[in-house]
Amino acid sequence: MDLFDIIGPVMIGPSSSHTAGAVKLGNLARNILGEEPKKARIILYNSFAKTGRGHGTDKAVIAGILGFGPDDERIKIAFEEAKKRGLVYQLLIKEDESLHPNTVTFELEGASKKTQVTGCSIGGGRVKVTAIDGFEVELSGEYSTIITVHKDRPGIVARVTAYLAEWGINIAEMRVSRKRKGEEALMVIETDEKLPGEIKEILRNIEDIYRVITFPE
Repeated sequence: MDLFDIIGPVMIGPSSSHTAGAVKLGNLARNILGEEPKKARIILYNSFAKTGRGHGTDKAVIAGILGFGPDDERIKIAFEEAKKRGLVYQLLIKEDESLHPNTVTFELEGASKKTQVTGCSIGGGRVKVTAIDGFEVELSGEYSTIITVHKDRPGIVARVTAYLAEWGINIAEMRVSRKRKGEEALMVIETDEKLPGEIKEILRNIEDIYRVITFPE
């Protein structure tokens, strides 16, 4: 246990799990979409669903996908801010005992992209993304992050990690997920160092990489 575990994050709201964590999950979903969301369907599960309104979770998830931080005063007026930006959203509640108590699924649509992101708030303002577009992942959002969608074939992972080694970037966490052998795969790399601005374009030029997401920008 460290100091962060004891005092928690700087935040707006009564609960680090139900408010700050919900904002961070919304931020991550927005980053994964990679553009301003125009439509959102958000499903709150279990504890998030039962106590979310009292703890401001419903406003927090909207604030997160609008790009607000956990300490942003506008969390309190997130619904009004969403209306100003023209965000069309739907908030649903469900029960699923197989999921972490504080789980949320975001189905986001922007001007040119769509994504589905599921994650959970694990306490103290910390979060974990567990699925992106049907791929199982483990993403904390605590590090600089690269996400690639690519064809499942030999050599792609090696080429990406070779570039990181060339730039002196250390990998903190890495996971590759696929639905079926030889088809589409998704790779998540979290790094200790800040990512160079040109990395997205360089990785996009690797054959059979279809999409590259990096954050923070």
